[in-house]
Parts: sequence; structure tokens; C-alpha cells
Amino acid sequence: ARGAPLAAHLSGGAPVERPVLLYDGGCGFCRDWVARLARLDRAGRIEALPAERRHDRPSLPPITDEALDRAMHLVLPDGRVLAGARALPEILRRLPRWRLAAPLFGVPGVGWLADRVYAWVAARRHRFGCGPEGCGLRARG
Repeated sequence: ARGAPLAAHLSGGAPVERPVLLYDGGCGFCRDWVARLARLDRAGRIEALPAERRHDRPSLPPITDEALDRAMHLVLPDGRVLAGARALPEILRRLPRWRLAAPLFGVPGVGWLADRVYAWVAARRHRFGCGPEGCGLRARG
């Protein structure tokens, strides 16, 4: 997403045991996609946590409301944090039936295109299922 960090290594706090996906829990579109992910991840390899509840987990690195409003963030056990479309290959690698799709993000141009599509959808997600009150941390902060 435009202005969102693509990947960062953040220290501080204990590392997470399994990846934690931070998403906009106030967004119907986001909740629908997280529900789809949960159906694909029956083994619970990825923990999905509404970004609004991230402070309940002191081991998570600090991520601003603004960054979380622009994109989902995947916190990995090694301390890396991937935002937006950059998180997709790591998510796919952890889903048995989808892991073969992860290398497609290494094809020249695919990552660039995925970043643009993700940013476009994220900026308009309120039109895709959030309801009349809108979406995002911005509305609550």
C-alpha cells in the first residue's frame, strides 16, 4: 500500500510463536477475507487478530494506526513484519493447498502488480462490505 512499510525487522518483545495477521476488525470486507483464511488454515498455522486488539499481545511490535489502516500486517516468528501484498506469499506458504502459488510472487512484475492491486482494494474496501459507517482505524481514532 502507498506509504505502508513493505517489510521491516522490528525488535523488542518476545517473538511470536506463529505468524500473527493483524487486520482491520471493523471492516466487513476484511473480516470476510479473514474468515476465508480460517477455513483454509484448519491447522491454525496463522493467528488472525483484529488490529484494534494488538495491544493485548505485548510481544507484537509497535505498528501505527495509520499503517494498519492502509494494510494488513503479518508478524513472523523471526521478527519480520510484512504489510499488504508483501504478506501474501508468506500466508500462502503456510497453507498446504496454496503453498505452490507462493513462488508466483517472485516472477518479475507480479509483486509490483500485487502491491498496486492491494493498495487499490485497501483504499476502497469500505465499498466492498463495511457498511454505511465506514471502515478502518481512522473512524475510531
